[in-house]
Amino acid sequence: MKKVLQLVSDDFEDLELWCPVMRLREEGVQVDLAAETSGVYHGKYGVPCEVALSFEGVSAKDYDGILVPGGWAPDKLRRFPKVLQLVEEMNNEGKLIGQICHAGWVLASAKVLKGRRVTSTPGIKDDLTNAGAIWLDEPCVVDNNIVSARRPPDIPEYTKALVKVLMK
Repeated sequence: MKKVLQLVSDDFEDLELWCPVMRLREEGVQVDLAAETSGVYHGKYGVPCEVALSFEGVSAKDYDGILVPGGWAPDKLRRFPKVLQLVEEMNNEGKLIGQICHAGWVLASAKVLKGRRVTSTPGIKDDLTNAGAIWLDEPCVVDNNIVSARRPPDIPEYTKALVKVLMK
């Protein structure tokens, strides 16, 4: 069974967190939610997310991939050294990394974007190119293990690509 870690912090974009989680679970993937501490977190539109695991309680070696939600959560998530470590380790091992909307901030802070093709919300294009990424204005971009998308309307293409990369 494949296992994926979904990062969580308050003010995540509700659809960008829940749609990939539900789609992967439909495929039989175990998706674990991790945040700073266990508890209930809320999306930008108030959808609750109950989290049992802390960042410090998980290891990249136990997972086949990691998902970073959009919204304002990435600005909080990138401040945790453990989050950056998880993303860097997943990247070094060629494991799936899913990023959507503002999630690219986390990958930029983890320094895994140099020379990588990605997309995001256009508002952080400069941040990603300054981190060395090749930014494309496309609904979904796959560069080996990194799958990226711009915003909620791109979720169907994003989730299809996540499944395809994870099941390789």
